[in-house]
Amino acid sequence: MLLRNTMLWLAGNDLVKRTIVRTPLSRALARRFVAGETREDALAAARTLNQGGASVSLDYLGENVHSAAEAEATTRTYCDLLHRIAEHGLNCNVSLKLTALGLDIQRELCVRNMRQVLDVARQTNSFVRIDMEGSDYTQLTLDLWEELFRDHGYQNVGIVLQSYLYRSAADTERAIQLRARVRLCKGAYKEGREIAYPNKVDVDRNFVALARRLLCDGNYPGLATHDPAIIAWTKRFVTEHGIDRSSFEFQMLYGIRRDLQRELLADGYRLRIYVPFGEAWYPYLMRRMAERPANLLFILRSLRHG
Repeated sequence: MLLRNTMLWLAGNDLVKRTIVRTPLSRALARRFVAGETREDALAAARTLNQGGASVSLDYLGENVHSAAEAEATTRTYCDLLHRIAEHGLNCNVSLKLTALGLDIQRELCVRNMRQVLDVARQTNSFVRIDMEGSDYTQLTLDLWEELFRDHGYQNVGIVLQSYLYRSAADTERAIQLRARVRLCKGAYKEGREIAYPNKVDVDRNFVALARRLLCDGNYPGLATHDPAIIAWTKRFVTEHGIDRSSFEFQMLYGIRRDLQRELLADGYRLRIYVPFGEAWYPYLMRRMAERPANLLFILRSLRHG
C-alpha cells in the first residue's frame, strides 16, 4: 500500500515529472508500456497486435486539459485516428477520457467534442470507450455517458467501471439494464476507504462478483485484468455455465503480462490490448507502476542492467 501511494503521489508531482521526462532512459523504458508518441507509432503497434490475433483499443494520452483549444485538438486527433483505423482495416477502436475533451472547462464543450468523435465512429463502424478517471469524476462521467448513450442514441459508446468502488455494483446493474458495453477493471487511482475497498482481497472479490453479473446478463463485457487467479476463475465459470467465448473479451494493457496474453490467444479467447500513445506518458506510467509492483520491478531490473 505504501508503494502504491508513493507512485500515485509521484504521478501528480510536477517537479518530479519535469525531472523524469527529460531523462532519455526513462523515455526508453516507457516504450515498454506506451506504443510511442505519434499516431503512426500507435497504428503500427495496433497492426502488429492484430497480426498476433489480438484486437486493440488506442488511447491518446493527456487528461485535464486547460483550454478549449487543447480539447478541440484532442478531438481532432481522435477523429483522425478513427479514419486511419478504417483506412488501414485494423481490428481496433479507441478509448478516451472526458477531461481530455474539456470536461473540466465546460460540460457543453465536452459533450460537443464527444459527439464529434462518436459521429466519426458511427461513420466508420467503430466503437468508443469512455475511460473512468478518479472518483471526483465518476458521477459526472456516468451522467454524460448515459446522456450520450440513451438520450442522443449513441449505441457505439461504452463505459468503464472499477471494482474498487463500492458504488460499482449498482452502476453495473444500471449498465446491464441499458444493454450497454462495460469494461470492468480494478481501478488505478488513489481513493479513500469511505468510497473504495482498501484491501486487495475485497477489490478482487468484488471484481469477480461484477464479472459474474456481466458474463451472465451483460452486453459483450470486457474483463480488464492481468490477475491469473481471476482469469482462471473466468475460464472455469464460462465453461461451467456454457457461456460462449464470443460473448465477452479479456482486456490487458500494452506491454504487461505478455505471457498471459499469448496463453489466452492460444486457448482461443478473445483479447483486446489497450494501447496508449502520446507525449503525456508520465502520469499513465506512474499509475501502472502503482497498480502492479511487478511493473516497477521490471524498470528497476532494466536500470540495473543499464
